Amino acid sequence: MLSGSKPSYYLVAADTLPEVFLKVSEAKELLETGDAKTVADAVAAVGLSRSAFYKYKDKITPFLDMKSGRIITFSLTLRNKPGVLSSVLSIFASSGANILTINQSIPVSGCAAVTISAEVSGMESTPEELMLNARGLDGVRKMEILAG
Repeated sequence: MLSGSKPSYYLVAADTLPEVFLKVSEAKELLETGDAKTVADAVAAVGLSRSAFYKYKDKITPFLDMKSGRIITFSLTLRNKPGVLSSVLSIFASSGANILTINQSIPVSGCAAVTISAEVSGMESTPEELMLNARGLDGVRKMEILAG
């Protein structure tokens, strides 16, 4: 690659890649999950040399990892009734969203403002479907996306 030029990317089926790339990806996953404590442990577990790992570690990223980190912050207005927030959280859980933060104000005039930040890259449904399902719950007055 020439100095100052942008890298090119290709989407390639995993079964067509050389085995070294797949092993690098496996080793990175072992390190990220904590199943391997050191690079030496990770490469030994997958049958790869440390030099090959270091040569390619910054060049190999599974496609789903490229989408990770997509965080959306939702703003909700909920009625002050037992179980409403729990029902909303169940919708998030069933959709596959990973809730990162929940902030709720003290209810005023029978409603509470709630913000929920969630990582949505692993969702089985779209954020729009999640919102549609949550809005259909008894006690959800309003739900919208604040950021993301």
